[in-house]
This record gives sequence, structure tokens and C-alpha cells, in this order.
Amino acid sequence: MIALTGATGKLGSAVLNAILDNKLVDPKDLVVCTASDPTTPKLQYLRDQSITLRHADFASHSTLATAYTGCTKLFLVSSPRADMDYNDAPLWHGREAHHRAAIDAALSVGVSHIYYTSLAFANPSKAGVMRAHVRTVKYLKDLESAEKVKVTILGEGLYNESWPLYLGYYFGLKAETRSEVVVAGDGRINWTSIPDMGFATAKIVAAPSEEWAGKTVYLCQKRSLSLQEVARIVSKIKGEEVRLKITGRKQYEDYYVEEKGMERPNVEWWSTTYDALKDGECEVDDPTLESILKEAGRTPKALEETIEEMLR
Repeated sequence: MIALTGATGKLGSAVLNAILDNKLVDPKDLVVCTASDPTTPKLQYLRDQSITLRHADFASHSTLATAYTGCTKLFLVSSPRADMDYNDAPLWHGREAHHRAAIDAALSVGVSHIYYTSLAFANPSKAGVMRAHVRTVKYLKDLESAEKVKVTILGEGLYNESWPLYLGYYFGLKAETRSEVVVAGDGRINWTSIPDMGFATAKIVAAPSEEWAGKTVYLCQKRSLSLQEVARIVSKIKGEEVRLKITGRKQYEDYYVEEKGMERPNVEWWSTTYDALKDGECEVDDPTLESILKEAGRTPKALEETIEEMLR
């Protein structure tokens, strides 16, 4: 059986949908682990497909162990609690504390293979968003070296759908009136759609353990685009120019805190992402995703298509 975390989130639901739509695993062999009440009506659609639902709370080891009992694989999506990482959280105080709780619980009930979703940045990385991932990967690799568990690290590409976050919190989309967007750096990114990553991830998790055990892969399409190029795409679709203003990190942080009213710990945590971009951390050369898609007769979804859908 396979325990799936984050199955109602963006990536996790894409993975679950790909498993079900392509009949990769018998639904009776799936355990969806949720922090919500498993009996809630909003999850009835999963119960209707004979999927087992179990309560699992990162803050409660006993719920995690109970949820993973009887499973041989754990698909572990990283904790959404980004606030745990703020202010340079020391080791085991950031999100990696949640990840370790899940890993330890899985080992305590005999899970033999853990698939962990990291991001397609370098390791080590300058990006604060990667700190918890780097720490979690090291913990998993140490367990793997001690032959306590099989491990597969999935460096998920930066979402097509997340371009507004990188483009200066451009979340207003059609309602945005800014002609100039402030960022703290630029670099090339192998943007990849969530459905494409979900499909590739599902194929890997559903395959026999020996095919992917011990591997680290980056699930990105090969084509990369800079934020300058993203701004030009947005300009073309909107029919009005959207320029990129590149500043230093301190200027960036002060602008979004003082001018836009954002919380400083959040902005400071995120601003380090641009240091990583400038260093080329997010330009990845890994054929895994496109190879998996090609075998299924699919091609990666272009970023332009995603941006147009979101702006139209």
C-alpha cells in the first residue's frame, strides 16, 4: 500500500489524479493521509473510489504512525507551514521538523520506501525556501546510508502556475495595474506545469521500488525562461507593457514591506530566492520528466499557455 500526503494540495492532488486517471495503482492500495477530518463530506469523492482515508497531523506522531500502518511506500509532500522557516529557523525548528516526524513515524511502522518532494534548486542552495528541503534530504540520505529505508528524492520543477510569485507577487493578474514590477534578481527557470509534474511523479511512485530507489531526479521540462521573458509574455497577453525593475535584496524587502504592507519575515525569507536565481540554480538539465511524458505520448505544457489561461 502507498501512503500519500498532501493529496488535497496542488501537487499532491495532481499526483493522486494521475494515479487514478491512468490506473497506475488499485485505489484499494492507496491511503490518503489528511490533516482534516477523514469523514468530512468534501472527501466523499475519494471514499467513493474505495480509497482509504486516515487522519495524519505533522504535529502528532501517533496520528502519523497510525496513518502509515500497513503501507510499504510513503509519498511525502513537504509541509505547507512556511512560517516555521522564517527568521533563519535553526535545525529541527523549520519545516524539516514536520518532515522528520513523518519519516520517523513511517520507519516505526515498517515503511520501506520514502519518496520526498523537494524543489528544483541546487543543493546546497542560497534560497531560504530550500533550507528545510536540504535538511530533510540529508536526514533521508543518512537513513538510506544506514540501510534503514529506500529513498527517492523528487526535485519538483518550479510551477508554471507560480510565475506571479516570482514576478513580484503579481497575484492581481487581470486586475494588476503595475507597469513596473520590483524583483531582487533574475535567472533562467525550467518552468513546469503541475499536471505534468503530477503525472511524472505518479509514474515514479507507482513503479516497482527498485526502479527509482537511491535516485535523485529533477522533474522539469528542458526549456527555460527568465523573469524578463515572463514579463514580456505578460505584456503581450495584456496588451500593455509590464517592465521588470531589478533591485538589491534590501530595497526589494523594504519596498514590499513598507509600500505593499507585507510581513517582513515572509518577504525576507522569499527574497533569498533571487540570489539562487542569479546563480543559475533553477536552470536544470534533467531529461526525466520529458522522457516519462514522451513514453505516454505527451509533451510539456508551455509556460505561455499557463500564463494566458491565468490572465484570460
